[in-house]
Amino acid sequence: MGIDELYMGRCLQLAKNGVRDVAPNPMVGAVIVHNGEIIGEGYHCKCGQAHAEPNAIASVKDEHLLEQSTLYVSLEPCSHYGKTPPCAELIIKKRILRVVIGMKDPNPQVAGRGIQMLREAGIEVTVGVLEQQCRQLNKRFICYHEKKRPYIILKWAQTADFKIDACRQSSAESVAVISNTITKQLVHQMRAENMAIMVGTRTALLDNPSLRTTRWSGNNPLRVVIDKQLRLPADSKLLQPIAPTLVFTEKTAYPFETSAELCQIDFAGNAWQQMLDELFRRKIHSLIVEGGTCLLNSLLQIGLWDEMHVETSPRNLGDGVEAPRISLLPDKEEFYDGHAVRYYYNK
Repeated sequence: MGIDELYMGRCLQLAKNGVRDVAPNPMVGAVIVHNGEIIGEGYHCKCGQAHAEPNAIASVKDEHLLEQSTLYVSLEPCSHYGKTPPCAELIIKKRILRVVIGMKDPNPQVAGRGIQMLREAGIEVTVGVLEQQCRQLNKRFICYHEKKRPYIILKWAQTADFKIDACRQSSAESVAVISNTITKQLVHQMRAENMAIMVGTRTALLDNPSLRTTRWSGNNPLRVVIDKQLRLPADSKLLQPIAPTLVFTEKTAYPFETSAELCQIDFAGNAWQQMLDELFRRKIHSLIVEGGTCLLNSLLQIGLWDEMHVETSPRNLGDGVEAPRISLLPDKEEFYDGHAVRYYYNK
């Protein structure tokens, strides 16, 4: 590994610190090096606050060293005024000698303009160091800008005999407990690191889930439920103001007051396109789809997914609701107290 790759690796380490708080912005880390020594570090901590580059620059004790230093940053410095001033302008103002960039920003407001500004100012710029690792880090942000939709993660837990739940007719009947303590925590970590989570009508009615982040530190995702005929009752946890909820429906209003926001779509048309367009409009860059089987299969059948997280318990259930069946080999698998969690990536 070369020197540039070494310092870019440190940028990626720093960037991950923003995983729960920067969305829909990207995770970005920055390192400033003078004569082989790191003199400044920073990362984007929270959406709306300073970006990685000004945080790194502010951490340098002797600003005179910046004119003989190299700035490493995992994503192209921004070139436009948003909630914060352009980072490219600050780099130019501080007369930093060289800038090494992990990847170009896919955001059309930047998309090479930051690199161009730096080069026109006479700064030496290197682009594409550890680019694949930088893209993997910000796969949600990249998907949002390149595909104009959220990054979609399908998630379910199944038994060894491929059942996702017991056969139930009402929420009074007990749900089958499949996950263990550790894998439940992993699910809540996933919620903290993504912007929205979706379930269908049947899951919302039978499980009455809250879909909040309680077993991990972090924000609640936007709760998204498909309720075509507005069948959810007034006491549904998804309709309570404990976290924001968006309901996709063909109706206009529930027959009772609720804090949930309704979005009418035409289910006779391309419902998925309409829903993803609305989430894109709301700047939701990642979506976990938790089920049930019908909802998951609808996305599997059209290949509309980016990741799958499938937990398999060692227990058998017997009669029950069939889990989605997939014929892919996992890209990665982990084991937690006898439970296998397999990860698939849509190539």
